[in-house]
Amino acid sequence: MTANEALAQLEQRAAAELHAATDEAALRAWNTKFFGEKGEMNAALRLVSTLPADQRKAYGQDGNRVKQSLLTAYEQKLAIEKEASLLANLAANPLDVTLPGRTMSAGGIHIATRVMREIDAIFADMGFQVFRSREVEDDQTNFELLNMPPHHPARDMWDTFHTKTPGVLLRTHTSPGQIHVMKQFAPNPVRAVLPGMCYRYEAITTRSEIQFEQVEGLVIGPNITMADLKGTITAFARRLFGQERQIRIRSSYFPFTEPSIEVDIDWPKEDPNADRLTKGTGWLEIMGAGMIHPTVLRNGGYDPDVVSGFAFGMGPQRITMLKHAIDDIREFWKNDLRFLGQF
Repeated sequence: MTANEALAQLEQRAAAELHAATDEAALRAWNTKFFGEKGEMNAALRLVSTLPADQRKAYGQDGNRVKQSLLTAYEQKLAIEKEASLLANLAANPLDVTLPGRTMSAGGIHIATRVMREIDAIFADMGFQVFRSREVEDDQTNFELLNMPPHHPARDMWDTFHTKTPGVLLRTHTSPGQIHVMKQFAPNPVRAVLPGMCYRYEAITTRSEIQFEQVEGLVIGPNITMADLKGTITAFARRLFGQERQIRIRSSYFPFTEPSIEVDIDWPKEDPNADRLTKGTGWLEIMGAGMIHPTVLRNGGYDPDVVSGFAFGMGPQRITMLKHAIDDIREFWKNDLRFLGQF
């Protein structure tokens, strides 16, 4: 049998099998059999290199004609089968084009962002300006100017992400923003809050993340006292959590404030989550605060003999967890619509 005769037989057999294919799956199987990488038609075309030189042109032309004819027939039949399949599907599942379309669900502001904005708005109503500061900091601003010189043991309170550039790091808290604000406004009085993202090299658990938000607060001026700090915190807590809330102050330690305190609020006993949230004490910690250390004031450009001030810091995500009984901080980063849709 000559090569041309084999090609003619292949054409007849392929055409017959194409005619016998009755659905889209069978058609695609046919295409793979004859035109796949190891398909019969492609193998027949590769024979041209084995023929005598005087036969190659005629065989090649005939082979391309057969190939084009079969592919055209395949595409036509595949289009017909797709149309038939669509019509059968529409007949089995009737579509009423007069029905109104489905409305797309609108997105919303993330609950953590919403609480952050609520906190900013409360302090704005109290006369605070809202500032943003950089997230990539230098060691001096993140630690040294906040009364933590190199090798100070208090640095161990913050597990730090360092970069390859010596002295450059991801800020571990929003407190270095205090220095930026002081240097911008010194020696004038200032009231500011600084919301932003912080980073700590910690294990990710239900209560801690390597990336989280904080809100830093700062007040500097003549005759600022601990009573002003307590009044500000009380007003904030009652705006955010309810007018009946009471606060409790406990002594603490932060290297950039002296004295330093931690602030708790009383939690409603009727809340079914009260015991879990307060660990049975009835009180819930919401922030750390204190009077700005004289060294920090001096580093920011103020004279601690003339002015004084207080600072505080809180985590909006933690406050969100408290307000809405969320027990896993990782939920804020999952983008799970089932979680986000609750708010």
